[in-house]
Amino acid sequence: MINDNDKQMFRDSVDANAPIDKDGVNPKNNQVKKAAFTAYSYITEARLNGSQTVAYAKNGLSPKIIKKMKRGDIDHAPSLDLHGLTTVEACESMSEFMYRHQHENFIHIIHGKGYHSGNGMSILKTQVVSFLNQHPQVLAFNSCPDKDGGAGAIFALLKQ
Repeated sequence: MINDNDKQMFRDSVDANAPIDKDGVNPKNNQVKKAAFTAYSYITEARLNGSQTVAYAKNGLSPKIIKKMKRGDIDHAPSLDLHGLTTVEACESMSEFMYRHQHENFIHIIHGKGYHSGNGMSILKTQVVSFLNQHPQVLAFNSCPDKDGGAGAIFALLKQ
């Protein structure tokens, strides 16, 4: 025979668990959010030219996905425009933006080409590349095709 303490312990453990999705569907709204990334560092000098294209991909990533990103064949990518921000403001904005859109496959970040920077080097572009290299959720990134901002913007592929 089961005593009252055992019954209560069973009820407490069952009540604390969330119901199981019987269809096996896990909508984006129910996915667990990771904490916002804040362990980034700031750069002090520009190392990238405004017209220079950038590309990065972790080992083992499908070449088809990289090619798709380079061509801009992306169904939906939320976009963040960093024009006019300082490197500190840009990092804070990217951290918040990526936190809000962490369940997206791709994101689109517009940093500009740095035409208002001295000597043709782009401090903001360099900071964006540095930030994306440091972010643990970023699997790959690439300069966009001309229709999406060219060398003044980046598509990034996020880990799900």
